[in-house]
Amino acid sequence: MSVQIGARPDSGFDDPIGMLKDCHRRIERFLHILCLVAERAQKRTLTVEETEAVQAALQYFRLGGQRHTADEEESLFPRLRAASVAENFTEIGRLEDDHRRANELHAVADTLYSAWIAAGVLSVEDERRLLSVTSSLKLLYEEHIQVEEKIVFPQASEVLDSQTIVAIGQEFRARRE
Repeated sequence: MSVQIGARPDSGFDDPIGMLKDCHRRIERFLHILCLVAERAQKRTLTVEETEAVQAALQYFRLGGQRHTADEEESLFPRLRAASVAENFTEIGRLEDDHRRANELHAVADTLYSAWIAAGVLSVEDERRLLSVTSSLKLLYEEHIQVEEKIVFPQASEVLDSQTIVAIGQEFRARRE
């Protein structure tokens, strides 16, 4: 990940909610790459720059995306459920469903992009599938991130005490060691 002069530094383990938001910005950037290349590179071989960008995005979702999901499903969501915030139960269940659907869509995108890179071209049908999958991912993430950042994360900041936040941050750190 490149460094931008003057950019706000990413949140640390002492701010796990901030870390989740920072991850959302990375998800948006990498997803933008997958969508843009699928739209613009139809009927041709990917350039070296496109290939490298796509491979970086795919790798991010294989590793960082899975870690982000674990951060939410293993650390944040159980604590919100334990805090008995009733309105969160429906939202959290939907978010977990989104995670499963995103994993399925990412697997298809990964397969199609890998085939494109290996063969140099995609069939018209596979190009359509890739466009459909990346569009579906974009819509899913737009809605998913809105729910988390406007509803779930603010509630977490409100109802979880400082010791719980510290414990969540420690779990995030442990996933990255």
